[in-house]
Amino acid sequence: MHSVNLSSMFLLGFLGTGHCLGMCGPLVFALPGQTGRFRAHLAYHAGRLGTYTLVGLAMGGLGGLMRFLAGRAAADPLTGVAAVQIAFGLLAGVLLAVLGLARLGLIGEPVWMTGGGLARLPGIGALLRRAGQGTAPAMLVSGAVMGFLPCGLSFGAFSRVLAIDDPLQGAVLTFAFGLGTLPGLLLLGSGLAPFIRRFRRHSDILAGILMIGMAVALIVKSAAAVGI
Repeated sequence: MHSVNLSSMFLLGFLGTGHCLGMCGPLVFALPGQTGRFRAHLAYHAGRLGTYTLVGLAMGGLGGLMRFLAGRAAADPLTGVAAVQIAFGLLAGVLLAVLGLARLGLIGEPVWMTGGGLARLPGIGALLRRAGQGTAPAMLVSGAVMGFLPCGLSFGAFSRVLAIDDPLQGAVLTFAFGLGTLPGLLLLGSGLAPFIRRFRRHSDILAGILMIGMAVALIVKSAAAVGI
């Protein structure tokens, strides 16, 4: 796996720290933060990173499955595989571009991606009440569930993995993204949190630029493959 891909995914998570504090900060305060124990934070974020890793595994597996089916169905297997790779690359590029523009504030972020009304989702209220017990298993499960929260930043990472046709690579890339989000969220309860929030807009801009850069690279690569 190219180290540039790993670095860019880690940076996407790290540069999105300001967004993470605004999006996930209240949840961190409401769940592991209320226990006053660092172990609860570790369990919560382990669950969240586990979800990111599984989503990356699934996305990479989907790409591999589509490539396999295209190779079996097409008269020329190589042509079919190439067509799927190009299509996934273009789709991932467009999604990343849209999400990057949203991070820059040039377009609005879709309502379904804001995470609003979370407590109204079936079973979430009960989960939050159980998490209030503060046990490590409860925090682990809570973090795993919250990893599925609609979030433009994580969706950007998942979109990048669309162009990967290897489950293991997809899992490693989304895990690297999750690691990038850890420093800011672990420091949320410290005196550095207000400082990080102060520069949220700056981090959003940097994350948006990085997303658009990824998008351009994927689109250019896909366009070159079809001779455009």
